[in-house]
Parts: sequence; C-alpha cells; structure tokens
Amino acid sequence: MTSDSDEALSWDGDDGAESTLRAPKGSANEAPGSGVRSHDAALPDGWNAVGRGSEGVGHVEAGDGVDAPDGEEAAPLGAALLLTLGVVGGVYLLYSIGWVVGGLRLKPLANLIVADAMYVPWFILAVAAPALWFLAVWVLTRGRAGWTRIALLLVGVVLLVPWPFVTVGVIGS
Repeated sequence: MTSDSDEALSWDGDDGAESTLRAPKGSANEAPGSGVRSHDAALPDGWNAVGRGSEGVGHVEAGDGVDAPDGEEAAPLGAALLLTLGVVGGVYLLYSIGWVVGGLRLKPLANLIVADAMYVPWFILAVAAPALWFLAVWVLTRGRAGWTRIALLLVGVVLLVPWPFVTVGVIGS
C-alpha cells in the first residue's frame, strides 16, 4: 500500500497518472520544493490552500468575474417576478402587433401629408419601441431590486400604447 496522496486521482493500473500530476523537475510550472504544478490556481477570499505546493496558490480579487455591482452575485428571479415579466413581455408583443396594424391602417392617410421616406422610419421605430423598452429596462436594472424593474416596465406599458390601433382599430371609421 502506498501513502501517496495523489493515489485518489488515479485508477488501479493507471501507469501514466503520476506523470500527468507531476511536472518534470526544474520546470517553470513547478512549485518550489515540490513536484506538483502550481498552474495559475487561485482561491476566493476566505479559502486557504494546504499541503504540497500551496504557497504557489494565489487569491482571487473581490469582484473578479462577477457581473453584479458591489461584488455581489445577482439574486435569482422569483416566481412572481418571472410571471410578471412574462405577462408584461406578452403585452409588449401585442403592442408591437398593434403598432403594425394601426400604422398600416394610417399609411394611406399619412401619404396625403408626408412622403414614404418620412413615414417608414418612424413606423419601424414605433413597431420596435416596445421591444427596445423591454431590453433597455432589462439591461439597465440588472442587479437592482425587482420592484424597480417592474415599475419601469409598467411605465412602458402606459407610454407605449399603440394609439393608432386604439383610436382607429382594425376596421377603421
């Protein structure tokens, strides 16, 4: 029976296990005084490496690799928040459809006043506005409280109403 601590990392009869775990003597990746590679290992604050080669292990800086502000990870969304986001997202999708239908109904009337070159870009922007609002709120409120995200989405529900569809409708007057 061997007392090698790396035995747990190999199978019985695996001849190449030790060569993969140990660097050649004198190599650059070898921790001083041991036969174990240090690689570029790093531990988060509060964790300490022990054993052979532990002096070559560094610590991760607070905030490295974390997208949330203040070094905290973003909390997962709750069920109520996900349900509300789905409903408001569906309303925004219906708003986009309403802008398409209402805008196409107003196009003949708008052609009496403005040219297509002026009407089409604003029509496209009006159709894309609900999706752009949803995306902007999603990105800009990341890492904040859920109620701020919901409040801003509800402000968009009020501001982005497809008025041509509401006033004229599908059939028109």
